[in-house]
Amino acid sequence: MNKYFNIIIFLWNISPLWAQESATIKVEPATLKMEVDEERTIRAVVIDGSGHLIKDRTVLYYSHKGLSVDSLGNIKAYEPGNHQVIIISPDSSGDFLRIDYTIQVAFPPLAKIEIKEIPQKIYAGTSFPVAIEVYDEKNFKREDVKVILSSSNPEVVSFDSFHNLIAQKPGSCQVRAAIEGIESAMKVTVIANPVVRLKINADKQEARTGDVIHIEASAFDKKGNNINDVPLHYSFEGRSYDISSNASGLIKQDGRFVADEPGLYNIAVTSGSYLARLSINILPRNVDQKIELVGSGLVSDKHTSDLWIWEGVDGRDYAVTGTWGADGTAYFWDVTDPSNIIRIDSIQVDARTVNDVKVSEDGRICVISREGASNRKNGILILDVANPHEVEIISTFTKNLTGGVHNLFIYRNHVYALSDGQKYYIINIEDPQDPVIVGKFELETPGHAIHDVWVEDGIAYSSNWQDGIQMVDVGNGIAGGSPSNPVQFASYNYPSGAHHATFPFTSPSTGKFYALLGDEIFPYGLNLNGPNIAGGFLHFVDFTDLDNPEEIARFEVPGAGTHNFWIDGETLYLAYYNGGVRVVDISGELMGDLYKQGREMAYILPSDPQGYVPNAPFTWGAQLHKGHIFYSDFNSGLWAAKLTPETPDETKVETD
Repeated sequence: MNKYFNIIIFLWNISPLWAQESATIKVEPATLKMEVDEERTIRAVVIDGSGHLIKDRTVLYYSHKGLSVDSLGNIKAYEPGNHQVIIISPDSSGDFLRIDYTIQVAFPPLAKIEIKEIPQKIYAGTSFPVAIEVYDEKNFKREDVKVILSSSNPEVVSFDSFHNLIAQKPGSCQVRAAIEGIESAMKVTVIANPVVRLKINADKQEARTGDVIHIEASAFDKKGNNINDVPLHYSFEGRSYDISSNASGLIKQDGRFVADEPGLYNIAVTSGSYLARLSINILPRNVDQKIELVGSGLVSDKHTSDLWIWEGVDGRDYAVTGTWGADGTAYFWDVTDPSNIIRIDSIQVDARTVNDVKVSEDGRICVISREGASNRKNGILILDVANPHEVEIISTFTKNLTGGVHNLFIYRNHVYALSDGQKYYIINIEDPQDPVIVGKFELETPGHAIHDVWVEDGIAYSSNWQDGIQMVDVGNGIAGGSPSNPVQFASYNYPSGAHHATFPFTSPSTGKFYALLGDEIFPYGLNLNGPNIAGGFLHFVDFTDLDNPEEIARFEVPGAGTHNFWIDGETLYLAYYNGGVRVVDISGELMGDLYKQGREMAYILPSDPQGYVPNAPFTWGAQLHKGHIFYSDFNSGLWAAKLTPETPDETKVETD
């Protein structure tokens, strides 16, 4: 069974310092090559420095995309390419040996070429990219091959090295795509270009950085008739008002344009030898605000995990935080006065990690996750937090959750709890003393894994690593689903395979519906006893058309990486690991690089010399509550901050 997700935080790129220097993992065969759909077996053992077998050492196998592996080392190959089996051997002290075993899965022979996106009418003097798709005998779409395009009459049609078709003059010819003895051909006809004039308009002549401007262009013949099917090419150039910066931005071929830098931009549309252009003035976005540290609740003896802030039944405000890789403790705090955060209770359970913590809508029930229980039962605990000063355990639920619960969510008397990093179970807790599983959601893709689930308006948004986001109807009605009958109805994936967290967002100003998808990547490994640098960024996917999602924007802070996040109104509060908490303006239509556009309003870096790892920001989660930003930090505990009116040159703060 694939349990890759369970180790993505704990063991992914962990420092080799955890390994015993005298022991190593040996794999037979030493190298392995496979075919798609082939099944083979590998055997891994632990040997000492003299090459002798160390008995009674458990060896665990984990796979990623392209392969599956079971507990006995039986492997099945699903996709061509170089894939890895991660082999782990824990010892009695809690340390680990790890190796990454590479398996080469051969590419099947190529089978067919398809020429796409050539219109029936091609106008002389125009050009456009030709899409070519290549498939092999297993029907895998191949991106690793270089197709050659040619024309039977280059005086009519020619191609550049980037697969752009250039219509030279009226006439007919054959165009061919060929590779490794396979070819596809089609007849194309070039006709005289009737265009004599272009016209261009914009929906605004002045805007701020980050504002999306819609450009509309039209082509006309000599009689003034509008020609709708002629290809139009949009481009821009500009002059930044800052002499140390270049004008930059993004323009789409449907006419959408956004600028990163203030300046004067010239937008051009061309068709053949004809051109029209206009100028747009771009002003600074000017959304900077000051962020001030208000208070903190130090945790100095262990790592801190997630947080949840809520208003209690007594009208006061409370927080719960988990702990990671320690002794199974969850802390409860009074945060009514954010400048005086007080730890009021704690609860310790059989676990190493309490990774996730959530509180019900009525503020009476808290559910915490368990990983690393001594009896391996793990599961979830349901707590009575009607009085957060005296938290009581109502029940423990472990059925089908023994592999560890990394994340969970509470929604309308149901808990959505991850199981073994592969699926989530839906547990009815109307009677919290007698929880009952009523549903389950799991993908069927090879090597599937899941990291998180978030539920809003009857839709469960699960973050499924290499399978991207999965939207599941659990009571919304959009696909006839319910907690006992979860129905998947939309999805989106991107190449990195690092999809870690999702937050849905309907823009109040545009009505567009987005899913914000966060990466989790540790490019330099994870150092549990010192500072870390994470990678990855936030992907903004426009799901307004559920059948055709479009990734339209990103927020990426150089040298840091995303974790958990929160949206209130049109403001994003983003825990960015070593980049602290970032507060981002996401108002209006979104497109392009939001960080470059100056949409960041403020940031703050939690840092405490008394922290578990001193002065090493590594922010886990952020949540807005009653005007204050609360955030947990892996190395120092719970914090609170507040945005205040704009003050020049004081928007960036470090806390110590």
